[in-house]
Amino acid sequence: MVRATLLSTPQRRLVLLLALGVVVLALSFSLAVSVGAVYVPGATVWGVVANAIIPGWITPDWPAGHGAIVWNLRLPRAMLATLVGAGLAVTGAMLQAVTRNPLADPHLLGISSGAAFGAILALLHTGLFLGLATVPLFAFLGAMAATLLVLGVTQTTRATSADRMILAGVAVSFIVMALANMLIFMGDPRATHTVVFWMLGGLGLAQWGQLMWPLAVLLPISLWVWRRAGDLNAMTLGDETAATLGIPVARFRVQVFVASALITGTMVAFSGIIGFVGLMVPHIVRLVVGGDYARVLPASAMVGAVLLLWSDIVARTIMAPEDMPIGIITGFGGGLFFVWLLGRRS
Repeated sequence: MVRATLLSTPQRRLVLLLALGVVVLALSFSLAVSVGAVYVPGATVWGVVANAIIPGWITPDWPAGHGAIVWNLRLPRAMLATLVGAGLAVTGAMLQAVTRNPLADPHLLGISSGAAFGAILALLHTGLFLGLATVPLFAFLGAMAATLLVLGVTQTTRATSADRMILAGVAVSFIVMALANMLIFMGDPRATHTVVFWMLGGLGLAQWGQLMWPLAVLLPISLWVWRRAGDLNAMTLGDETAATLGIPVARFRVQVFVASALITGTMVAFSGIIGFVGLMVPHIVRLVVGGDYARVLPASAMVGAVLLLWSDIVARTIMAPEDMPIGIITGFGGGLFFVWLLGRRS
């Protein structure tokens, strides 16, 4: 009876990783809010948070400017980094499972490019006629259109294998980005600088009122895909094996692609294109917790959030007071990671 209650080695690794992840995430979050052009002590950060949640609980003994910086600027930014990092990492893990390709991520499959196309169309040509929901809606529609285009190409050319689907995604990504660049070229020259900076990835426009959108998308989809972790495990063994286990392979793959498009479109709408997170994080996680997606998915969300928080810290401090696009940091770090991974496997 005692043995039945003991956790297996992978389960113990997951519990330890998640516990460590919570601690590291809290410390990273606190540091991300503290550092910047104006340093704010960690005690002040959490004092501002506590005073905002329960007014009057703590007597403010910090400068009013510090309170405004923490609550209005840095807390929304850190929250957005957490949500975007978790969302992109979970999306990468899902796509790598259903395509059976460790190089699959939203960028390579054209989903990020489609989301960028939709967001650029809204920012430069249609205007925000639906208010703050315009850019997220257009980004999702663009991501969904690119996803359907990839699926259409694979069906038309009968390239339904996982490797051919990656090639179709790369081709669609180039096409969609060419169209997005054409939209930029045709747009208002005074606004193109902002759009180009946004395409490099950044969190500087984070606002409290916008955080509800990525949270409302990420939470239910993450819970849904975590409950389908067994199906993802079966998909990694091949379509034939998954089908013999009773999984509707084609329908489930489409469902994962749609879920990935929804997450990616929403995240890209608020943070721009941030590459390598969905590609890199699942690799790191599988080295620690193994290949079971019941463990890979929550661990990926945790590591992705921490990774993007630290990337944002580096982006804001490496050329302070200038704010470097975060996509440059993740691209550089991701490239170095895969050079290391290539050497390790060799």
